[in-house]
Amino acid sequence: MSKKQNISRRHFLQTSGALALSAGLLGRNFAAPAFARERNPNGKLNIVTVGTAGMQGAFHFGGIVGENVFAICDVDENMLNAAGERFPEAKRFVDFRQMFAELGDKIDAALVTTPDHTHAVASIAAMKLGIPCYCEKPLAHTVEEVRRMTDLAKEKKLITQMGTQVHAGENYRRVVELIQAGAIGPVEEVHVWCGARWGGLTMPTEFPEVPKNLHWDLWLGPVPHRPYYPCYFGGRWRAYWAFGNGSLGDMGCHHIDLPFWALKLKYPNSIESTAPTPVDPECTPNDMIAKYEFPARDNLPPVRLTWYDGEARPPLLAEKGLPAWGAGTLFVGKEGLLLADYGNHLLYPEEKFKDYKRPEKTIPDSPGHHAEWIAAIKSGKGPTSCDFGYSGPVAETVLLGTLAYRLGKKLDWDAANLKVRNAPEADALLKKKYPEGWTIN
Repeated sequence: MSKKQNISRRHFLQTSGALALSAGLLGRNFAAPAFARERNPNGKLNIVTVGTAGMQGAFHFGGIVGENVFAICDVDENMLNAAGERFPEAKRFVDFRQMFAELGDKIDAALVTTPDHTHAVASIAAMKLGIPCYCEKPLAHTVEEVRRMTDLAKEKKLITQMGTQVHAGENYRRVVELIQAGAIGPVEEVHVWCGARWGGLTMPTEFPEVPKNLHWDLWLGPVPHRPYYPCYFGGRWRAYWAFGNGSLGDMGCHHIDLPFWALKLKYPNSIESTAPTPVDPECTPNDMIAKYEFPARDNLPPVRLTWYDGEARPPLLAEKGLPAWGAGTLFVGKEGLLLADYGNHLLYPEEKFKDYKRPEKTIPDSPGHHAEWIAAIKSGKGPTSCDFGYSGPVAETVLLGTLAYRLGKKLDWDAANLKVRNAPEADALLKKKYPEGWTIN
């Protein structure tokens, strides 16, 4: 980083109400806000976005609209121009590399909401410049990319946030309090499921011309060249290993986040995954089941966590006569059960918990997932609730579930060294080679 960048990025805006805090107060050191009054006297951050369609247009813009949307980037010029109508003052780019090269020392924060295969290259490009980053789940496309993002954020002491927006909701907070207060006793078994079905597709055989509005080479980014095909769009890229990781890659971080938070999980010891269909080298399956084993943590027992997607469901739901919610998490404790989804939770057996006195609220309300990240950047107070230090292991766990399926064996995972002890062939899927012009190093 240049001297000019360092001064402008590290200048602390006293009039924003932020106070410089010591490492002892913060829990760990964070870079001072990349927030400069001489640039924005109104106290707003210069935020850039990489990706403007899908969740970005429908949701993320609403989370940052109170700041200065300084630049927008999208490989689809139609989407880019539509976003530009909403933010006419924002500079427009089709290549995020050019955007960061031209504007790097003027950017206060970056929001990355591209398809999974370009999460890492875009986020790392920002973080290398010392720019705080908000990146959609599951952070990256491979385990190595997630770890690189996690390590870089720590090295640069950046305020980060993974886009698991449900984490900011009240329901998850109340569930965590119940579990950690021992409402259902020690928990050694958890079942997590979601009805998403991003799988079962086939590879294209006919290839139309690339639309004039689309920069196909930039959409591919770090993926080796392949012909354009419309089926890769509308979110269906998730059904192809080159770009996504199926239903688990799409929704796993949202749902597995809850047991991670409540049970203080980190890295699993072993992972085993199955699906009704044989492994396809190009396309993801439906109805996958992934089984994880987590070690004991402090005074907490080991945990067996099972994921189900599509039509797969925990047999325990029917056995216990529990509601067949389309998605949810079932904690199995020694003294009872807790069933939860995004907005609801129930204790079972109902008769046993009829007069149960709930614990006091100990987890503060969130101002909102984006607002939390923005406030942390302005104040220097962190980490956020889903910073990469916490959410990196969540994302790695999700991606290891798809890896186990593709390898067809139970994996003995060495998290410290990023290795599968019993499958050296896993290296080819844990990492990937990058075409010229794209890198995470």
